[in-house]
Parts: sequence; structure tokens; C-alpha cells
Amino acid sequence: MKISRAIDFCLQYHKINSRPNTVVNYEFILRKFEKKYQDYDIFSITTQEIIAFLAEISEGKKQNTKRCRYSTLSAFFNLITNSLLPELKNPCQSPAAKNLFKKPKSTQWVIFDKDTVDEAIFRTVDSRNRIMLELMARGGMRISEVLNLKPADIDDQKLLLREPKSGREQEVVFIPKKISHRLQEYIREKNIPPDHRIFPITYAGARKMVVKVGKMVGVNLRPHDLRRHAATFASRSGIPIEIVSKVILRHADLSTTQRYLGKVSDCEAIRWIENLHG
Repeated sequence: MKISRAIDFCLQYHKINSRPNTVVNYEFILRKFEKKYQDYDIFSITTQEIIAFLAEISEGKKQNTKRCRYSTLSAFFNLITNSLLPELKNPCQSPAAKNLFKKPKSTQWVIFDKDTVDEAIFRTVDSRNRIMLELMARGGMRISEVLNLKPADIDDQKLLLREPKSGREQEVVFIPKKISHRLQEYIREKNIPPDHRIFPITYAGARKMVVKVGKMVGVNLRPHDLRRHAATFASRSGIPIEIVSKVILRHADLSTTQRYLGKVSDCEAIRWIENLHG
């Protein structure tokens, strides 16, 4: 079987069975693989060729990206083996390839406490910036979701996300009433049309704003830190992890949510024990 035929089969399979984001990922990797090896017989592909290909398309990328691309290519060969060619051996499954594209050590994120996040928000004078910070820190929104928000997407305390990262048709974010009121007041003040973006700035501009706010209170703050804070604070406050996962973070897998929840520092542990028994 030619590589091009196997790739067509794989992509068709994922278009029927997988989420749109998964299909895009396979398209990106496999079309590059096809361009290089389309006329090769799939049995002739060697581990050396797999390593060379992945090294070429992942040069300068982080280990996590390299691992992801390796896993996608390995899954492609597994699918062909399980579905069409049971005698095919996966050339990705060699010790050399596994070692080169191994999973990186997990990063332990800094989780900012409520006092720090509150100070950053309260000291932000600009109304636009403050609302954006609150949507991330209180609603658990990604910065891209905040930037794509339109007045037509607001239904009191519910915000409709169209074409979310998960690949679902849409998702809903729930926010506190006081933030909803400030958001709608801001829209009225700025006279923003229903189908226009509420915050028409770039990702780079929004990220720069968050970093600047962090420096104001003496911390290295990034946009996703606010989303992680929303999840961790809810969990520490006794909210069931299922609610944190499905409502605040909108994760499909509970294990993804558990990676978001940071380690408990000694200072925080003492504070919670004092709150409980002091």
C-alpha cells in the first residue's frame, strides 16, 4: 500500500470519528509526510526516515510539540495496522524514536492566590482591562475567548462561545452577576454593535496588558495564569472537581483539569488548616 493511500484512509477515518481540531492536527502532519513519501510503500518506511522527517518539521520547536507530532505519526501507523495491515510494524515504536521524542517533564505552574489576583484587578484603572482580567480570573475564560466575545453572545450571566477550542459547536461560560453588569455597561458606554468584538485588540496586546498588570503587583503574570487561578480557587473553596472541570474550565477529560490544579504551598496549607480548625 502506498503512503498516499494510507493517509487518505486515515484522514477519512478521523473526519468521521474525531473532533475538528484532531482532524486539523492529522492533516497538518500527514500532508507533510505525504509530500515527502507519497510514492513509498508503507512497509518500506524505516525508523531512520521517521526520525529524519520529524526532526525536519520540528526543528526549533519545544519538546512538547515534538512529542505531539511523533504521537500523531505513530497513531497513524497504528490505525493502518489495526484496520488494514495487521502484519505492518510501526516504525515509530523503536527505542531510538521513543527516546528522541519522549514526553517532557511536566511543568509545575505558579498558582497565584486570591489576594494577589484581587490586588491586580482592583488596581487596574482602565475599565476595559479590568473586565478582561475578571472574565479570565472569575469566569475561567481563555484570552482568545475573551477577545472573540461579542455583545450578541451575552445572555445575562451566560456567555456563548462560538467555535470553541474543544471543537464543539458551542460552549457556555457562566460569570458572576456583578461582572455581567459591568460588561454590559461597558458595551453601552462604548456603543458596541451586537456583531462587533467587545475587545478589538490583538492577542499580543492583551498579553502585554496582563504582564504589565502583574508587574504592578510584583509578579510574573500571564493570561493563562488567570484561568488556572479560577480553577484552583474554586477547587480550594470546596467546589466539586466535576463542576470545576465541566463548568469553569469546560474540559472534556477530568485528568486535564487535575493538571491545572497547582500544588498546595506550606503557607496555603497552614491557612486552610487555620480556617478549618483555628
